[in-house]
Amino acid sequence: MHGVGRMRPLSLYTSIITYKSLHVQTPASLPINRACKPRSSLHVASPRSSCSLIPGDNICFALFESGDTVMSNSRPLSFVTNVGGRIQKEEVKSAMEQYEKFHDCYGGNEETRKANAADLSKKYYDLVTSFYEYGWGDSFHFANRYKGETLRESIKRYEHFLALQLGLKRGMKVLDVGCGIGGPLREIARFSLTSITGLNNNEYQLSRGKELNRLAGLSESCKLVEGNFMNMPFPDNTFDAIYELEATCHASDMVACYKEICRVLKPGQCFAGYEWCLTDHFDSKNEKHKKIKADIELGSGLPEIRTTSQCLEALKLAGFEVVWEGDRRLDSEVPWYLPLDTSKFSISNFRSTAIGRCITRSMVSMLEFVGLAPAGSSKVHSILEKDADALVESGREEIFTPMYFFLVRKPLSKS
Repeated sequence: MHGVGRMRPLSLYTSIITYKSLHVQTPASLPINRACKPRSSLHVASPRSSCSLIPGDNICFALFESGDTVMSNSRPLSFVTNVGGRIQKEEVKSAMEQYEKFHDCYGGNEETRKANAADLSKKYYDLVTSFYEYGWGDSFHFANRYKGETLRESIKRYEHFLALQLGLKRGMKVLDVGCGIGGPLREIARFSLTSITGLNNNEYQLSRGKELNRLAGLSESCKLVEGNFMNMPFPDNTFDAIYELEATCHASDMVACYKEICRVLKPGQCFAGYEWCLTDHFDSKNEKHKKIKADIELGSGLPEIRTTSQCLEALKLAGFEVVWEGDRRLDSEVPWYLPLDTSKFSISNFRSTAIGRCITRSMVSMLEFVGLAPAGSSKVHSILEKDADALVESGREEIFTPMYFFLVRKPLSKS
């Protein structure tokens, strides 16, 4: 998101304070590919490069449990008073109205959104970040999920998978494009023992991310930089690896965005990401499909949603060689949109149930009425609820995926 971290499901999910999950201990002395094919036993491949790993998920090295803490704004008063980010509290309502005007249902259009993509994403994340953190924690993205796995466990595994596909290890210089408040950045830095720079164009998310880095004791290994991923403040050939999680979908021009990423990546090294895309099931002549797409664009701050084939073609046009790509939604044993589905009642996921949403809606309205929350907070919550409903519908219709994965390499030479 021009440097803004991603994950948009905002039917509010239960705040998770602590969790336990499986970590992978990968011996640094083994210069081999370490990933397994999904749901399979360990496969070891002969090394072709530092990042040519076998697609997969089930990592089969020494497993151990560790308790971690998610530092999120889970208190109702805290998150509501932070609505608007760096926008002046008295200007939140007008900022919300300006944001709406970018979108089709309020008279906007795709070309206007593309022309104002940076401003669009800045306003969007100023308005919604506190809701995201309250409802989802500090990693603003979806994950494919297996039966018996908690949401938080799936998110951590999803991030570890990305690190393993890139072959991250101590001493590498890594870039997180659109780092949000740094949840994935911190998790991947701990997991891979690498130093990671996070790029973001939103001042509020940067300040929040730096505070969370400090609390986690990761200020030295996790650096946050303000900048636009369409014009990054780094020299050519700077990074050993680059990744993005649901971030570059905010780009006004995918080819230009990927070219800029290719510019700052060292030759022979890899870029990996999870992209928001329309699937082959999307029908541009189907009115229901078109409405779902428009609602997601409105609720998620997107200039447009591209197809998987458009994404893949843009990567090639940017100069990358494709190692592998695929829709990880198809690997998920549990529907990826389940945390947003109000038809499913869950105590652990109470905030996203119909009752939980009603309680949150009432709380936000009340705090806005008494002046503790900025005017316009209820409107922000409303578009996020609409976004969540559209995402659930897109999943049921199988017309959209938030997890189109790609691993691509920058050639050693232009020839």
